[in-house]
This record gives sequence, structure tokens and C-alpha cells, in this order.
Amino acid sequence: MADRRSTFSGSLTPWVFLAPQMLITAIFFLWPAGEAFYYSVLRQDPFGLSVKYVGLTNFERLWNDPLYIDAFWTTIVFSSLVAFFSLFFGLILALAADRVIAGRGIYRTLLLWPYAVAPAVASALWLFLLNPANGILHGWLEALGYDFNHNRKGFDAMALVVTASVWRQVPYNFLFFLAGLMAVPKMLHDAAQMDGAGVVRRFFLVTVPMLSPITFFLLVINVVYALFDTFAVIHATTDGGPARATTTLVFKVYKDGNDGLSLGSAGAQSVILLVLVTALTVFQFRAADKKVHYG
Repeated sequence: MADRRSTFSGSLTPWVFLAPQMLITAIFFLWPAGEAFYYSVLRQDPFGLSVKYVGLTNFERLWNDPLYIDAFWTTIVFSSLVAFFSLFFGLILALAADRVIAGRGIYRTLLLWPYAVAPAVASALWLFLLNPANGILHGWLEALGYDFNHNRKGFDAMALVVTASVWRQVPYNFLFFLAGLMAVPKMLHDAAQMDGAGVVRRFFLVTVPMLSPITFFLLVINVVYALFDTFAVIHATTDGGPARATTTLVFKVYKDGNDGLSLGSAGAQSVILLVLVTALTVFQFRAADKKVHYG
């Protein structure tokens, strides 16, 4: 069989193709990360007139700050809920869409629309629906005997930001799960059915193993999404309240750096968040090596 690998006559050609991506990575990732590391070891006044090297003092203060510890646990709860429900509903909708025969294209298109909505717009939508004054969903909950109020109750505020974040991320997961389901060979299901396996058993014995690479990929993507890309949702709906009930790590970086003008603390928090996400991603890759089926 002929070798179809691409070859380049000049040594500079591959670098020319890589240059745009390398430039984007340097400007939007390496440069900000370097700035965060730089400010994390400094202490300066809000006007930048006095700058002092303090080493790891900013990191030590964070571990002794109860507000930062609260934000850490809030992030764990929030990210876990967003990742789980986004994957769960994405898979459920993909299983339903895979069985639709009439109007399949329209059904799939409608399910993808929420992903095209900007995070701030999606947040405003759910904020209106659950508005304590005249929200439609709030009225339904009130009729059921529950007084939903995200301005006063931390649980309700968390439910609001989780719902808005999940609603926007589900179509992304739905698209990948649907592609994975369409790629599962029908003969595997037929063989399992001939062996006497029911619908539920076929799902766990055939579908789940075949979807494991996609599920693992989406797990990493959803965790990163929950940690970083949900900032706009929280900012537009609860602003981290009430009583810091929805203040996640990435939102606390913004509050301390932008509102509190504490660049040293914000830089240290950014470094910790970067290390945390990197370690979590590496752990997920290592943990999934023996559980992901690529065959």
C-alpha cells in the first residue's frame, strides 16, 4: 500500500502552517498566564505607584482566607452539577433523536439552537423566566407551593446559574452523543438482541462502551466549561450572591482584581486555578486510560 504521508520540501513550511495557531496561543494564553504569574508574587497599591516583591505571601493568604475556601467548595459543587446534568440531558436527548424518523432534521436543529445563544442572553432569558415579580416559571413554582427567590436564597441562586449553564451546554453534548450513536454498528445491537439482551442491557453492554471515548472527551470539555465559561452566566444573573452563594473561583478572581483592585491576590488565584484545571485534566486522562474503549 502506497505511503500517503505529507512531505515538505523546505524545513520552514511546517512552521508557516503552525505560526497562526502558535501566535494565537502566545497572545491569548501564554501572555495572560505569564502576567498572572508575575502579579502573583507582587503586592502593589491600586494605583500602581508602589510595587513590592512578596514571594508566596499572596498564596499563603489565600489558604487562610475563609472566603476563598468557600469559593473553592462552591466551585466544586457548581462544576459537578453543571457537568453531570449537561452530560445526562445531552445523552437523553441524543438517544431520543436517534429514534426519531419523521421530522428528524427539524428536531435536531431545534435542539442545537440554544448553543448559538450568547451566555449573557441565555442568563437574561432564565432570569426573566424565574423573576420573583412576574416570571412565568416562578408563577408555576409558586402555584406548586414553592417561593423561588434567587435574590434571597442561596439554594435558589445556585439552581438558577446551574440551570442557565446546563441549558446552554446541553446542545453541544447532544451533537457529539448523536454522532457517536449514529456510528455504533447496528450489527452489535442485533447480536446482543439475539443473545437475549433487553433494551436496558443492550444500552449498558453495547452503547455505553462504544460511547466511552466521546463521553470522556465531553467530560473534560464540560468541566473546563463549568470552571471558566460560566463566568458570564453568574455575572449576569446573581453577581456571585446572595451572600457569595454563587461566587466561584473564576468569579472571585474578577471581583478581587477588578472591583477590589488587588492584583496580587487575583494573580495568585489565577495561578491556582490554572494549576487546578491542569491537574484535573491530567487526572481524568490517566483515570480514563483503562476505562475508555476505543475499539
